[in-house]
Amino acid sequence: MIINNQIHHALGLALCLAAASSGLAAAAVATEDPARYPSKSIRFVVPFPPGGGNDTIARLVGQQMAASLGQQVAIDNRPGAAGALGAQIAAAAAADGYTIFLAGVGSHGLNPNLTRKPLYDPIKDFDAISLIASAPLLVVVHPSLPAKSVKELITLAKARPGAINYASNGTGGSSHMAVELFDMMAGTKMAHIPYKGLAPALTELMAGEVQVMFSSAVAMLPQVKAGRLRAIAMTGSKRSAALPDVPTVAESGLKGYETGSWYGVVAPAGTPKYAIDKLSSEIIRITKSPAITNKLVEEAVIPVGSTPAEFTAYIKSEIARWGKVIKQAGLKVE
Repeated sequence: MIINNQIHHALGLALCLAAASSGLAAAAVATEDPARYPSKSIRFVVPFPPGGGNDTIARLVGQQMAASLGQQVAIDNRPGAAGALGAQIAAAAAADGYTIFLAGVGSHGLNPNLTRKPLYDPIKDFDAISLIASAPLLVVVHPSLPAKSVKELITLAKARPGAINYASNGTGGSSHMAVELFDMMAGTKMAHIPYKGLAPALTELMAGEVQVMFSSAVAMLPQVKAGRLRAIAMTGSKRSAALPDVPTVAESGLKGYETGSWYGVVAPAGTPKYAIDKLSSEIIRITKSPAITNKLVEEAVIPVGSTPAEFTAYIKSEIARWGKVIKQAGLKVE
C-alpha cells in the first residue's frame, strides 16, 4: 500500500490534464439543459482492475443505468494504491455530471485514515450520489483450530495471545481491518499474516499455515462446502440470505460488531444537483428491482440504494469508525 513517486507523478499528470480542460467543462455545465441530462456518455471510474467484485458491481449497475438513461456508461478501470489513484483521478475530473466514481471502504474509509498525506478528501472532493450495496465478510477457520463459534475463537485467542495467525489479502484492506476491529472489541490479539491477494491467502489458509480469515463470502463458500474450511460467522448486521445458517459476529457474542465491504457512487465536488438527483434516483430504482436484488443476494451482497444525504452521512461514519481502529492499531502508510 506504499504510494511511490511514480503514482504521485501519474496523479500530478491527471490533475494537470483536468485543470487544462476546466474552462471548457465549466462552459458545458453552464449550457446544459437539466431536462435533457444526460445528453452524452458517462464515464464510470472504477479504482480496481477488470474482473473483480468492484468491477462486477460497477458493470452491473452501469448497464442498467445505460439502458434507462439512453446513454452509454463507460467503465474506466484505474487501479492502483488501494483505490487512491482512481479516486484522485475522479476528484480532479470536470464536475459536469459526466464522471462518476465507484467509492468503497478502501477509497472512502481506510485510505484517508491510513495515509499521512492524503491525496484527496473523501468528503470535500466528492458529492455523494448513492450507496449501492454492502457485502459482509465471512469468518472462517481451518478445521484444525478447535473453534466452532465466535465465542470459542475469542476464548482461544485470549488464552494464546499472538499465537493464532490470521490471513489477509494485504495490509490495510477490508480483510485486515475487519480483524483489527475484532481484536479491539474482543480484547484479543491475533497475528496478522498479509498476502499479495486473496488467492495466495486462501491457499495458505487451506494448507493450515494460518488458522483464521475474514474475507469475501463468495470466495470462501466453495471451500466451506467442500469441508476445507469451517464457517463460524458473518460480519454484517444480519444474516446473509446466501448463508442463512451462519450467525453474525454480533449475535454470536460480540455485540455491536459490524463490518465488510461496500459499494457506492460519488461524483466530483460541485457536480450539478440535477445530475446528482437524477443518478441517485436511477441507482435507487436499480437496487430495488427484483432482478438486480436477486442477483446481488445470490452473491451474499446486500442491496441498499440511498439518498445523497444518507450516503454522505454513511461515509462520514465510516471515516470516523475506521480512524479510531487505525489509530488504536498504530497503522500508517507513507
